Amino acid sequence: MKRMGLAWQILIGLALGIAVGGIFYGNPHVAEYLKPIGDTFIRLIKMIVIPIVISSLIVGVAGTGDMKSLGRLGGKTLLYFEIITTIAIAIGLLAANIFHPGTGVDRTHLAKTDIQSYVQTTETSGSHSMVDTFVNIVPTNIIQSLADGNMLAIIFFSVMFGLGVAAIGEKGKPVIQFFKGTADAMFYVTNQIMRLAPIGVFALIGVTVSKFGLSSLIPLGKLVLVVYGSMIFFVVVVFGITAKLVGANIFKLLKYLKDELILAFSTASSESVLPKIMEKMEKLGCPKAITSFVIPTGYSFNLDGSTLYQAIAAMFIAQMYGVHMSIGQQITLMLVLMVTSKGIAGVPGVSFVVLLATLGSVGIPLEGLAFIAGIDRILDMARTVVNVTGNSLAAIVITKWESKKGEKVDQNFA
Repeated sequence: MKRMGLAWQILIGLALGIAVGGIFYGNPHVAEYLKPIGDTFIRLIKMIVIPIVISSLIVGVAGTGDMKSLGRLGGKTLLYFEIITTIAIAIGLLAANIFHPGTGVDRTHLAKTDIQSYVQTTETSGSHSMVDTFVNIVPTNIIQSLADGNMLAIIFFSVMFGLGVAAIGEKGKPVIQFFKGTADAMFYVTNQIMRLAPIGVFALIGVTVSKFGLSSLIPLGKLVLVVYGSMIFFVVVVFGITAKLVGANIFKLLKYLKDELILAFSTASSESVLPKIMEKMEKLGCPKAITSFVIPTGYSFNLDGSTLYQAIAAMFIAQMYGVHMSIGQQITLMLVLMVTSKGIAGVPGVSFVVLLATLGSVGIPLEGLAFIAGIDRILDMARTVVNVTGNSLAAIVITKWESKKGEKVDQNFA
């Protein structure tokens, strides 16, 4: 008998988690029993992400071994990220203007959630400008950066180390072999951890539903529909056209990544699929130097789903409070989002923190966020899928952009 695929196992875990959470809605014991299981799964994933990123980057960069070509790769990658995220913000604003998800929402029937922890995070990140982000990419202490999980600093160090290994020639070969072995070993560990994904998903979604209940979706149903509809439109149309321009097919890519996308959706965590996405994109034909640089960097600079959601959420709160946003104010909102979404990359609860840092600057009441915090997890699931798809597609686009033999690349991705 054929063994059930991982995607089906995760979907069954998701359905059971929703059922258990719904049945025991309001029961604090559900979180007591299930939360440690979900947290353990996420911690297992976080445990392997940094070793995989470091080892893959060092091997990939050492293979490239050229500062000039690496600089070109970095420039193209950041340019592509900026174009796509700007389109995402524009589509979010357009969707909010067309469908008006916040108009007519009765705030008296909405449950308020405490957002104090996000406010504190925003205050500590408030002075963190775009310039600070680029300065902080260079670590003063790499051990500290590893402990803090500062991905941009880890990427910078790994790139510099990889270039150094390439520069010393023969003496660097044992080092490359060591990190190649490390990457292979960590990918094996990843595959073992993925077997626990259905249990992790069951626990994570069970806790969420038992805490907030499915009834919390009803007053905010229009917001959920607009966010999900915009995400689907963005993936099919924007990603579809982008993929077609480089000779790829977005639907074939989605089918190829279905296990990872279902896991990302269920856990609402991009990190949970980072190792597998890097592995799969390499198998698809993207060079290690590109996958190991583009995908981890995208986790800070290419959050398409998050920026699209932030634009809709900002407009939703303005509409809910009856605040009219002129075209000029919406352009200001778009520009502020473009900066803040990059400026506080890597901060926990980044979408909420970005919104808190943005709303005040365009005269939208911050308190409105407390009304949507309860369903943020449901919205987070959708934006995580878009973020993961966007970074996977970015690896293909940059591979095609860098490729001298486009025909061979097309066959792999089409």
